[in-house]
This record gives sequence, structure tokens and C-alpha cells, in this order.
Amino acid sequence: MLTYKAMYKFLDDGVHGEVLDFAGVVTCGKTLDETRKLLAEALVDMAETSLMLGEALPLPNSFLTNSEADLEEPIHLILNASSKIKIVPELVYEAA
Repeated sequence: MLTYKAMYKFLDDGVHGEVLDFAGVVTCGKTLDETRKLLAEALVDMAETSLMLGEALPLPNSFLTNSEADLEEPIHLILNASSKIKIVPELVYEAA
């Protein structure tokens, strides 16, 4: 599990959210709860994309802050590993 830092800014028409220490993870929603959910999904999507491209994930930095944020809190990234296995029939060679 990696713990990044999320920030939220309350706007007239909703809530802006972003992960301060993972560039590109940004979203907005109508409520704080919706924005939290969307931000968590965006974080997973960006992390999976980075890994598929062979890129390292950015290191969390709990010291980052945004002076315009109305709320900052930890956001956790949990990824599960899996493998795809393809079973191929065993080839049988005949003696010549």
C-alpha cells in the first residue's frame, strides 16, 4: 500500500480534487464524497497505466501541501497483482 496526499477545494459548482504527489490525478464532483470516490478511481487508473507503460510510480511525499486547499488528507493506493496464464496443448512429436 502506498499513501499519497489528496487535496480538495470547494467551489461554487462542486469540489475539485487532486493527488498532490501523483501528477495527473485530478477530478471534480458535486460533493466531497463523490469527489473522493472519483479521485480514488483516478489514482488506480493512473497507477495501472504507469505500470503497464513500464514507468515507476511516484514516491509519496507527505510534506507536499497546497495553500489553496480547503482540505488535505491521505489517499491510499492498493494494487493487486495477477497473472494471465494461457494453457497451450502439449505438442506431440512423432519419431521420423
